[in-house]
Amino acid sequence: MGHALTRTRLTPADFLAWEDTQAERHEFVDGEIFAMVGARRIHGIVSLNLASALKSQLKGTPCRVFAESMKLQVADDLFYPDVFVTCDARDLRTEQVFTAPTLIAEVLSPSTEAYDRGLKFTAYRRLASLREYLLIDPDSREVQLFRRGADGLFTLHDLSGQAEVTCESIGCQVSAAELFDGLDDLPGEAPAEGVLPPT
Repeated sequence: MGHALTRTRLTPADFLAWEDTQAERHEFVDGEIFAMVGARRIHGIVSLNLASALKSQLKGTPCRVFAESMKLQVADDLFYPDVFVTCDARDLRTEQVFTAPTLIAEVLSPSTEAYDRGLKFTAYRRLASLREYLLIDPDSREVQLFRRGADGLFTLHDLSGQAEVTCESIGCQVSAAELFDGLDDLPGEAPAEGVLPPT
């Protein structure tokens, strides 16, 4: 999460009108605007892998998957989840702001991990429709799924190292191989100028 761009408190309508004129994406939390941190390459790969796998499996169902560029509203706050699935008829008719996701997934990075685990999850838990919250760390390959029980509380299921990630709320399974496909094929980072690689 970046630094607040304004200290002037806005309404969600004010924010939406303002952001429509911006080239970059921003989140709106507690009346303040925050610039989105640029995503790393591995973040984009994992987000796309997950969205593609879910889209294929949800074909023919009343659920749809959305990724990165769609806004999610929680009370007066507006977020951009990395990936989310909604089965709500109202959401499937909206053009801009979604309100009733069944599953939300965030791909972690060093700059956003605390935000995704903390403030964002706190906000997301207020969504009555939300059944599962999936956190994926592309660096460590750790996968953690928080699933809402009959008592309304979320329970952690650590799926790190397992062959499949099962999202019960939408009836989908994604293999770890598919989720992290392409990461092992990435070329190594070039050494900084003037720095020789180890021999």
